[in-house]
Amino acid sequence: MPLIDLSHTIEAGMVTYKGLPAPLICDHMSREASRANYDGDTEFQIGRIEMVGNTGTYLDCPFHRYADGEDLSDVGLDRVAALPGLVVRVPGVQGVDANRLAGLDVCGKAVLVHTGWARHWRTDAYFEDHPFLTEAAAALLVEAGAALVGIDSHNIDDTRTRLRPVHTLLLGAGIPICEHMRGLELLPDVGFRFTAAPPKVKAFGTFPVRAFAEVG
Repeated sequence: MPLIDLSHTIEAGMVTYKGLPAPLICDHMSREASRANYDGDTEFQIGRIEMVGNTGTYLDCPFHRYADGEDLSDVGLDRVAALPGLVVRVPGVQGVDANRLAGLDVCGKAVLVHTGWARHWRTDAYFEDHPFLTEAAAALLVEAGAALVGIDSHNIDDTRTRLRPVHTLLLGAGIPICEHMRGLELLPDVGFRFTAAPPKVKAFGTFPVRAFAEVG
């Protein structure tokens, strides 16, 4: 099956979310330094990265919002890998309301909201007036049994307020969230499987993923 990459590249110094530190990527052991440990022309590089979990394209699990929620090590692969996918296309819509989802069969599916906002990635425009889901849309997704919800935008919630109803409802129902996606325009509306599996980290609620779709 063709594989379609839906993740942004993580680079040193890039800003994913204003107010959070950018990742620092460097050598822990350079190739030159490693030569002292080996014979011949053998050399290795060991990299080091310092970053917050909310970097690049990442997955939120319940622990991100709830102290007693499932952390990254608790969420099973069946919740984040090889899920049947559905793309909801809402270009030009800022507040994606429940009416945009009405009548769609989202039960057991990864519902990926394609807004087109990824075109602003790494620009100041990415952080302002971004598309988001409304509380009513989140409530519909919970009631209809969505397995995972993703969006190619700065945040699945409206960051102009201090409330976060979409995170609250989805993560409260055990539905992981994948934010800062890209490439959703390359997917069919249906007929693909979606994976966004994070590393198995204890006491962590968010981590970058290599999100991708298998089409066909």
